[in-house]
Amino acid sequence: MKSEAETRTELIDAQLFAAGWDVNNLTQVTKEFDISVPLPEGVLKSRTTYEGHQYSDYVLLGRDGKPLAVVEAKKSSKDPAIGREQAKQYCYNIQKQLGGKLPFCFYTNGLEIYFWDLENYPPRKVIGYPTRDDLERFQYIREYSKPLSDELINTEIAGRDYQIRAIRAVMEGIEKKQRKFLLVMATGTGKTRTCIALVDALMRAGHTERVLFLVDRIALREQGLSAFKEHLPNEPRWPKIGEKLIAKDRRIYITTYPTMLNIIREEGNNLSPHFFDLIVIDESHRSIYNTYGEVLDYFKTISLGLTATPTNVIDHNTFNLFNCEDGLPTFAYTYEEAVNNIPPYLCNFQVMKIHTRFQDEGISKRTISLEDQKRLILEGKEVEEINFEGTELEKTVINKGTNALIVKEFMEESIKDANGVLPGKTIFFCSSMSHARRIEQIFDSLYPEYNGELAKVLVSDDPRVYGKGGLLDQFTNNDMPRIALSVDMLDTGIDIRELVNLVFAKPVYSYTKFWQMIGRGTRLLEPHKIKPWCTEKDMFLILDCWDNFEYFKLNPKGKETMAQIPLPVRFVGSRLDKIEKAIDLQNDPIVEKEIINLRKQIQELPKNSVVIQESATDLQKIQNDNFWTKLTYEKIKFLRTAIKPLFRTVSQTDFKAMRFQRDLLEASLAKLANEQKKFEALKDNIVELIGELPLSVNIVAKEETIIKLAQTNHYWAKVTDQTFDELAERLSGLMKYRDTDVQHLGPAQFDFIDLLNTKEMVEFGPEHSAVSVSKYREMVEKLILELTESNPILQKIKEGKEITKDELQELATLLQDEHPHITEDLLKNVYKNRKAKFIQFIKHILGLEILESFPETVTKAFEQFIRSHTNLSSRQLDFLNLLKEFLLEKETVKKRDLIESPFTVMHPQGIRGLFTPIEINEILELTKKVAS
Repeated sequence: MKSEAETRTELIDAQLFAAGWDVNNLTQVTKEFDISVPLPEGVLKSRTTYEGHQYSDYVLLGRDGKPLAVVEAKKSSKDPAIGREQAKQYCYNIQKQLGGKLPFCFYTNGLEIYFWDLENYPPRKVIGYPTRDDLERFQYIREYSKPLSDELINTEIAGRDYQIRAIRAVMEGIEKKQRKFLLVMATGTGKTRTCIALVDALMRAGHTERVLFLVDRIALREQGLSAFKEHLPNEPRWPKIGEKLIAKDRRIYITTYPTMLNIIREEGNNLSPHFFDLIVIDESHRSIYNTYGEVLDYFKTISLGLTATPTNVIDHNTFNLFNCEDGLPTFAYTYEEAVNNIPPYLCNFQVMKIHTRFQDEGISKRTISLEDQKRLILEGKEVEEINFEGTELEKTVINKGTNALIVKEFMEESIKDANGVLPGKTIFFCSSMSHARRIEQIFDSLYPEYNGELAKVLVSDDPRVYGKGGLLDQFTNNDMPRIALSVDMLDTGIDIRELVNLVFAKPVYSYTKFWQMIGRGTRLLEPHKIKPWCTEKDMFLILDCWDNFEYFKLNPKGKETMAQIPLPVRFVGSRLDKIEKAIDLQNDPIVEKEIINLRKQIQELPKNSVVIQESATDLQKIQNDNFWTKLTYEKIKFLRTAIKPLFRTVSQTDFKAMRFQRDLLEASLAKLANEQKKFEALKDNIVELIGELPLSVNIVAKEETIIKLAQTNHYWAKVTDQTFDELAERLSGLMKYRDTDVQHLGPAQFDFIDLLNTKEMVEFGPEHSAVSVSKYREMVEKLILELTESNPILQKIKEGKEITKDELQELATLLQDEHPHITEDLLKNVYKNRKAKFIQFIKHILGLEILESFPETVTKAFEQFIRSHTNLSSRQLDFLNLLKEFLLEKETVKKRDLIESPFTVMHPQGIRGLFTPIEINEILELTKKVAS
């Protein structure tokens, strides 16, 4: 184990240098910084050199030469927490001695580094030291940041009441020194705008200088850059068009998880782990964290997760990641709330189920038409040999006729544009690239008059999709194409308001993904951005061709997907199993050989990986040869639990070679354990793999002798542990050539006529309790418009002329006798307006004046009030939301109601406990205005 001096020289000095601190440069770092402290009581003069002095291992200096931070070092075998109180004392004593600002506090053993922002946050483990720029930025934020409770929210960016409540909830959490937040907001409710308004407020208040916005695909990066450019045009963004290398002079950074992972893993990475003040993680769920958690572990700063996944299906790990109790995110706003708001914030949908005969009954002699059977016979094919289940479509069997039928039904049932001919903007969710291409060909052959422009395939690995004028840009901003055929790319995050049709041409088993896909259509049109191919949208249509809605009715959370253990982890696990078995059998030569192999694998772990750096203490334990001399079961258990999982970081390797090596290792273990049946099965698989090596490739042909020998029974009858090693050494590197000559049989392909078995509307989603009311309203409006053609009184009203009381009474009598029965009271109920008079309803129907419903009046008034009071706390905003709901239900409110239930749930004193007298008067004026 290293002494403290060795720890400092070999580890800490290098770590500081990596952050730009030269420990030999006195203008940057002072070693053994002398701190004067009071002498013990009764002592007038120092009795030793050290009495009255403390010596800090390192003090990091600012550009003004004043201490920025203290680093307290302990030797690597010690717990760094031993230096915690010591480092804290040094910080306070330096401030007492020199005056000025309190230095930041670090304590370390060279393997683990802890950062303590005294008087602000508790200590936290970090990956590396901040740069001088980082520390000066932290100091500036600590000194000059303003209280967030006083900071107003820009309602031009995010002005809806729930958006303001979400922002306020996060800001209050930051004030309470929380560092992790999770916002659950339905797709289309403005998560990105809410986030931008939050960033704007944090920057204005001086809490944040740099923000990282992480997304999971390039199209969403472009969308994010565009949104930040629109709402915060003066904040410099990265990347600009064509920029590859990361720039350090921007404020907003928007990138994909893989890009940022590559940046921090890069050899010579000089991006400080303290570079960002806030990280926003778009679509935060377990799969993102499992794959790219390294990025979040590297930048341990304030983090905000955004997701549209309903709270009832967000997994336990996601809530844990953001320090939220299960089911209780920082803030949530559901699809149902958005649809049922008055006016609605999101668009509702209808579902049409389409099922064909082949889907229901499969493809066999019983279901194939006689015409198609005759054609098969003429082609010399056996009809009896064709037998496929309906669930095998687009997997082991492809039938062009089924896809053609789905396309034709879509063209008939889809929501059309204003001309009623072409479908409005549509996404087809396809099962594979080849499926999407087949659908594209069907559109082109059935509708040649559109010159191949009607439907286009949009997939993420096609470079033609991206950028100005790319396929995605055309689909979003041009009349054509109308239909995007997508394989995963458009399932999440893409914001196209004009989408009016979604076609589920594949089965979906993930409930999270299912709702993300539905979310593509939920956005309403923006009145000031109407496009000619979509002039109105009050509903969108989902064509479900694979019973997805039925599936999720029966399985509300979908199918649980098992997490896949990465191959490198399994490979090391197999090696540990073999070592353990060899120890059991006291086979020392195999134990020694496999230990050498394992240590070699450990040495090859990626040093730049955050996961590896965070596990420095565990890796230090196994560096010493003494650990390996006598490998006990306790040590093997440690290797399994602490070291084996680290191999998930291995990515730059030949996985085909590794897979072959693991197969050999598994077979050698089965041989060692005398498990003959298992050995035979594994051996047969290995022989098959070797048999697929193409001898026509020169580099493979060099190993022809062993390749042919390894396919004989005689070779395997005399197999030893050295045999497996020889095969691994000579053949594993050739496995990448194995697929060259192997012809994989694709799915069976037919073009049989398919028939429609089912076409029906499906009930799903928010309840439509007012369907009958809306139907009645349609009938009333239709009747009045028809009567206007012949009725002189209605004609006078339409022309803007005054009518007498008698004429009004005559009109009321006429309408009361018509079908549907129309009275003033009924109109008040239908239009939800208790104040309007009969003549106002008639003028509203004739388009002469706009009549707001009571819920619309209340909602608008409360929204305006909140927009002009964005400094209200989240509890105050919750109170106003409760008051709005109370008013909508009761249609009136008295002063005394506000200090009784349900308002006492918010505070025992009701409104008096949450608002000042001036604010209470403003709220009473608001309720009086809307409820009078």
